[in-house]
Amino acid sequence: MLTVVFGKTTSYGLVTARQPISAGKAVSLYVAGMLATSTYHMQAAIQLADGSTITDLDHTFTTGALATQFNLQLNVKTTSGISPQPGIEMLDVYGSTGTGAVATDLSGNPLWTYYLPDGPPNALLFPIDLLPNGHILFVVEALSQANYNGSSTATGLSFLREVDLAGNVIRQLTVQDLNGRLTAAGFNVQLWSFHHDILALPNGHLVVLSNSIRQMTGLSGQSGSVPVLGDVIVDLDSNLRPVWVWNAFDHLDINRKPLLFPDWTHGNALLYSPSDGQLLISMRHQNWILKLDYRDGQGSGDVVWRLGPSGDFTLKDGIDPTDWFYAQHGPSFFSTNTSGVFSLGVMDNGNDRKFAAGVVCGGANAPPCQYPTVIVLQVDEGAKTATQTFHQVLPPTDYSYFGGNAELMEDGDIAYTLCTLKGLPSAKVNESTGAGASQTVWEMDLNSQNAVIYRATRLPSLYPHVQW
Repeated sequence: MLTVVFGKTTSYGLVTARQPISAGKAVSLYVAGMLATSTYHMQAAIQLADGSTITDLDHTFTTGALATQFNLQLNVKTTSGISPQPGIEMLDVYGSTGTGAVATDLSGNPLWTYYLPDGPPNALLFPIDLLPNGHILFVVEALSQANYNGSSTATGLSFLREVDLAGNVIRQLTVQDLNGRLTAAGFNVQLWSFHHDILALPNGHLVVLSNSIRQMTGLSGQSGSVPVLGDVIVDLDSNLRPVWVWNAFDHLDINRKPLLFPDWTHGNALLYSPSDGQLLISMRHQNWILKLDYRDGQGSGDVVWRLGPSGDFTLKDGIDPTDWFYAQHGPSFFSTNTSGVFSLGVMDNGNDRKFAAGVVCGGANAPPCQYPTVIVLQVDEGAKTATQTFHQVLPPTDYSYFGGNAELMEDGDIAYTLCTLKGLPSAKVNESTGAGASQTVWEMDLNSQNAVIYRATRLPSLYPHVQW
């Protein structure tokens, strides 16, 4: 096995993943995670079958300058006496200068960047997942659904892509190519765009979030024929061939449209439940998280339950409807178990928050109309209850009308991302204690005139199973 240690001194301190080697065969390994315009020492080591190790001589390498697209104004604050979860922060960044990913150390210094060189204008890149093989997986959306006005039926340039740490394309599938494969496989749907999320499953399949447009008539409050945008989930096998499809038009009430219709459902996240092989989808414009009968590609696609206001669950330890999530983003499992009784964290953006009868928001001595919260719910599928075990209500000044996520750190801290504060090109990533009175542990602020952070994730390092 080959590894490389590296650092600013011969003490090194950082290490890559292990790379298998074979006698007589050349092997390459990318060393990534260095500061710009800095000199690094590095040394290769080979572990032999008998357990002994051969080490190379020390080498030095000077890194180049940071690309102007990623010259972000990142400011980090910490609380004395409390340590954040170790690792790096992976940022999904986009703005007027371009779209891409930035991995930083916990001081906010960029360590690795990927700039999308060939995306369409106004492209968005999601979700920047580190795969078990060390590659990076994401989808590119040609035009944000937020800009969908119901008039366009053309499929823009949109693709899923896997790249290595040098940005080389390992594999790619365009939405146009997938449409051809859907037709050949007998699926009666044509996609408009990939968007927001893609999952790499344990069986080697990819589950990609996409959407399609359907002309609808007879809609409540609408006249004539309306082009409606709805979510489609496609399960791709290891050869990127479609084997299972879920279409929102086949399973949901088209006349339920609480937010920004005709962008009807606006899914923004997928979760795979290892405990039962099911899928969860976060639908921002329905204010719901749905569980779907997927069963590792053998399920009917029926909606198992709907979590959120006017859904299938009773809210416990919270005020219904106010303390549900609205226009939510980035849910994640907060427990090892993912079915039966489990925990789910959610970034509640709060766009169209509902209040109890008689409560008028926004006035004197009244609650603000729009404010975000971070919620952790203990979901009991049998009892159909959702109990708030954590509920951090953030001030209206932190209102982020889109984007963000919530995640549980290994040390028990809770992290969340505010994509754009009060609609301005600025963002916040916060790590807080999860027990008792929440206290900020670590915070990264982006003060920029040209970029926002759609989602941020704490990773152990740029290499699978390696902790920095």
